[in-house]
Amino acid sequence: MTPEKLVEELKQACPTGLKTVVLYGSAAAGDYAGKRSDYNVLVVTEDLNLSTLDALSKTASKWSQAGNPAPLLFTEERLSQATDVFPIELLDIRECHKILYGEDVVQGLEIDTKNLRLEIEHELRGKLIKLRQSYLLTGGKPKAVAELMVDSLSTFLVLFRASLRLFEEAVPQQKFQALEQLSNHLEFDASVFLTVQQLKAGTKKPKEVVVGDLFNTYLKTIECVIDAVDAYIHKGE
Repeated sequence: MTPEKLVEELKQACPTGLKTVVLYGSAAAGDYAGKRSDYNVLVVTEDLNLSTLDALSKTASKWSQAGNPAPLLFTEERLSQATDVFPIELLDIRECHKILYGEDVVQGLEIDTKNLRLEIEHELRGKLIKLRQSYLLTGGKPKAVAELMVDSLSTFLVLFRASLRLFEEAVPQQKFQALEQLSNHLEFDASVFLTVQQLKAGTKKPKEVVVGDLFNTYLKTIECVIDAVDAYIHKGE
């Protein structure tokens, strides 16, 4: 299902309450990687009562079955109230999005970034904990470990891009450009993520790399960024 098809089905499902459909993420940033990527959409409706959720449920299920995350649902009021707890996500959406339907309720969002550093560290630490938990279940099998890195890559690149905001006011839309610029501020080798991207794109096979060593470097680099964000917070900057 394409984003355009999604919009048509949402309009049919919610003909009077649908206000805005926003495409964000890699597809909006020109960073879309075909079958290994997905489409992210934010949907703003007049209300989020159970009747509205029921009306949207069938379309959302089809969208999810096509390999995409379920739409983020907000009312316009709830969206504006969420800017202090989701600064990473809403800054990214505000800076790079495409309106598929309705008015642009994203561009005018006022986002106070005072909580940005804490959210970055919270998300990075949580994702790293989950990554280690998931590794325990792979039994160290190279193919499974490679898949683990591939599946987590996009999430960490998004968080690294957010981390770059601590050092630079303007950050690139494309995640690998942001990664390269972040490596100018921190001491780590960005090539590990390029290798994982090659695994994700299928241009490199797990048997062509030493997966255990790659994963070890992957973990250490994530820890490097976490330590830098933590130090930034404790400096009170």
